[in-house]
Amino acid sequence: MAHLIEQMAYVGDTPWHGLGQQLSRHQPLEVWRQQAGMDWHIEASPVRFIADGAGHLGSIHSFPEQKVLYRSDTRAPLSVVSQRYKVVQPEEVLEFYRDLTEYAGYELETAGVLKGGRKFWALARSGLGTALKGQDQVNAYLLLATSCDGSLATVATPTSVRVVCNNTLTIAVDGMSQGVKVPHSTEFRPQLVKQQLGISVSLRIPANVTAHSGDRDRVAHRSLAGSGFVS
Repeated sequence: MAHLIEQMAYVGDTPWHGLGQQLSRHQPLEVWRQQAGMDWHIEASPVRFIADGAGHLGSIHSFPEQKVLYRSDTRAPLSVVSQRYKVVQPEEVLEFYRDLTEYAGYELETAGVLKGGRKFWALARSGLGTALKGQDQVNAYLLLATSCDGSLATVATPTSVRVVCNNTLTIAVDGMSQGVKVPHSTEFRPQLVKQQLGISVSLRIPANVTAHSGDRDRVAHRSLAGSGFVS
């Protein structure tokens, strides 16, 4: 099973492996979270072990330098990591796109869970693209992916690869040149990552509109700096 898919959702064409839940366009993040199998949290517990005792039940000891990460829904273990390991939750990956989808014209394309929950990703179509001479339109996407077993840093990158499995995720990450990598020793700060990518989303209140009126002039700027894609 090279795809390593546990659960995923997508819009548009069915992935090559035939798995996943197809969604109609412009679904809210809450629907994506459920249908992509990302509606759970990563929990942590101290590492404990039993030291064998002669003729009786062994004694329980702890290893304070490490912690066990496990799923909140199934209690299935995910990994053993150091206490310094910064976890990025599945919900955070989807929330990264909330302002981009609401105000900047991005549309979620795929999202899902790999390796039993050890990796997960989301991919949004940016609306920017280019046409290659004699070939079809090449879409520009924005990928955010991470892991909780140390196999992948938290990665945000523009890509032309439609990520639908572990193989395509590897291709997109290996081919990144303008992306941002956040190691798990560092806290993931979504807005900072967007700034580093050259993406800004802002809300501007016109001078003649009161702040409490509920009316907003939404202003968004989309730019994947250096990606080679133009609108």
